[in-house]
Amino acid sequence: MFQQRTRQTTLQSAIAIVELIYHATVRNIRKSHGNAVVGLLMSIMQTVILVAVFWVMFAILGLRGNAIRGDFLLYIMSGIFLFLTHNKAVSAVLGSEGPTSPMMQHGPMNTTIAISSAALGTLYIQTLALVVVLFVYHVAFTRIEILHPAAAYGMVLLSWFSGCAVGLVFLAMKPWAPNFVNIASQIYTRANMVASGKMFVANSMPTYMLAMFDWNPLFHCIDQARGFVFLNYNPHYSSVTYPVILSLVLIMIGMMGEFYTRKNASRSWGAGK
Repeated sequence: MFQQRTRQTTLQSAIAIVELIYHATVRNIRKSHGNAVVGLLMSIMQTVILVAVFWVMFAILGLRGNAIRGDFLLYIMSGIFLFLTHNKAVSAVLGSEGPTSPMMQHGPMNTTIAISSAALGTLYIQTLALVVVLFVYHVAFTRIEILHPAAAYGMVLLSWFSGCAVGLVFLAMKPWAPNFVNIASQIYTRANMVASGKMFVANSMPTYMLAMFDWNPLFHCIDQARGFVFLNYNPHYSSVTYPVILSLVLIMIGMMGEFYTRKNASRSWGAGK
């Protein structure tokens, strides 16, 4: 009330928002674990455990012959990295602070900044884990070659972006049907264990099975990523355009739903739940 407000230019406002998102992202990352190194090690161990589980599964079921010709562990990791990034983005955006959170009592804070910081925090942790795991595997075990590294990482970003889009739709629905959203989000993330197609090669799948997977944007991201990673693979049944368009549509739907939800926010939503 007694603070003198000064009019900011558009550039100053943009810098202030970026700075606020940065600090909120750091807070979001540190919130998951007090020690940044331990938090990173936990993400790395989760990736390594999943890679080991799928390596054993492929060995027991005799599916190694269905993999792309090249480094077998790199084939597994190309699916695991994108799968984890997508699912963690969904969970992070869904679990971001809503309009009735105590953090929203601070003047500059809003739900857009909370959602952005949650999403960027997940991307930072997953990117760092990806770099560390690939570096250790390259240095300590065997030399790896990625055909188009920048394009392959672009698919990681696209899987993250599509996860943020799905999570934003769930977030907009959450105050109105919290139990349904919790169940639906768990079903979606669990279904991605199979529906993401990380265990299969799309070019070798029959047409009737492709219909079970090609609705999923993560399936397209993983298949296209393998085309950028391996010289001997050229994806025919997936595209980059589909997950981009679907993600933009879901982002628009989620933003409209979140805006409407924010306007009707009430602290009584959480009463008795």
